[in-house]
Amino acid sequence: MTSIYERFRDSIRSEVPVALATLIEGPEVGAKLLIEESGVSLGSLGGEALDRVVSRDAIAMLEAGVSQVRHYGPEGEARQQELSVFIECHARRPHLVIFGAVDFTRALASQGKLLGFRVTVCDAREVFATRRRFPMADEVVVDWPDRLLERIGSDLGPRDAVCVLTHDAKFDIPAIVGALPTRVGYLGAMGSRQTHQRRVERLLEEGVTPSELERVRSPIGLDIGGRTPEETAVSIVAEIIAIRTGRSAPSLSEGKGSIH
Repeated sequence: MTSIYERFRDSIRSEVPVALATLIEGPEVGAKLLIEESGVSLGSLGGEALDRVVSRDAIAMLEAGVSQVRHYGPEGEARQQELSVFIECHARRPHLVIFGAVDFTRALASQGKLLGFRVTVCDAREVFATRRRFPMADEVVVDWPDRLLERIGSDLGPRDAVCVLTHDAKFDIPAIVGALPTRVGYLGAMGSRQTHQRRVERLLEEGVTPSELERVRSPIGLDIGGRTPEETAVSIVAEIIAIRTGRSAPSLSEGKGSIH
């Protein structure tokens, strides 16, 4: 029979999201409960009700990508201090999906890898979307944006990001329309304010609502005065971090006038 430690080790090695809850204060100090993202668990902290509540909290923490000490009552009651449980989460790497195999993509893919993202570069043009051009990416996909999002959209969550860098309506529009129904935490599109206004008109024609358009960050990135692909990539990942952590920052999408 596989032990908790073996299951925990194997999950981490396979990059399968998993949490290990350890009772650090209470009558059964050292008791452990392993929780997988699917809700499957192994072990016990000493009671069915407590295990159920800790499992629920652990799954939410896996999605947020955080580890912390939580406090409970004997039956898992909230806002009580009798029991302390350390929940150690090993979440999957956040996913950065970049549409458009353009010059800026290389810089953004490199920044994403530096920050621990799993990076996917997608472009329907086979001559541009190559492993040779983007060796830093975890995967390079030759396909249309909407088709890729049909396959992976249900897996995107609040820690993930979609960046549309193509400047081409036949790529931009399907990418944004396909990303909007997902739970992705960040959706940005490159282009000037005039380019984005034309894009908005096309999106409205496609049936996108004004409230849905509020999710699209464009012009993409924070207003740090970046000009080169590398500087632009820094501004984009900075905005992704700011959105994820709930910090306010000078976003280009909220300003006026030229972005250069």
